[in-house]
Amino acid sequence: MFKLYSNENFPMDMVLELRQHGYDVLTSQEAGQANQGIPDEDVLTFAIENQRVVITLNREDFIALHRNGIPHQGMIICKTDRDYKGQIQALYAYLQQTEDMKNRLIRVKKQNQPKSSQQVFVIQEY
Repeated sequence: MFKLYSNENFPMDMVLELRQHGYDVLTSQEAGQANQGIPDEDVLTFAIENQRVVITLNREDFIALHRNGIPHQGMIICKTDRDYKGQIQALYAYLQQTEDMKNRLIRVKKQNQPKSSQQVFVIQEY
């Protein structure tokens, strides 16, 4: 199972849900890095130094960091959506099939289903 590092904008309810699924999640608050305006590059550096996959809601900045080619342990971008359990279930199912997240970025998205008004969470890799 991957060790995760959630930055300060990541909901605690999602952290707790991940922990219930057995993930080791270190929050920015627990690391003493919350409410300090730490640049995203430094968040990524901290995660790299601690061999953790970054998990965040901050899509644009972390996609840009990933595209810069900086080697990292992995990045997971979740959706700003109150269905925390649905997102974590989709992410958990995906990660159970994943052996390595090194230098990979995945994003949890919501997608319409054909002939249905229900949207489901899907994983997209960049």
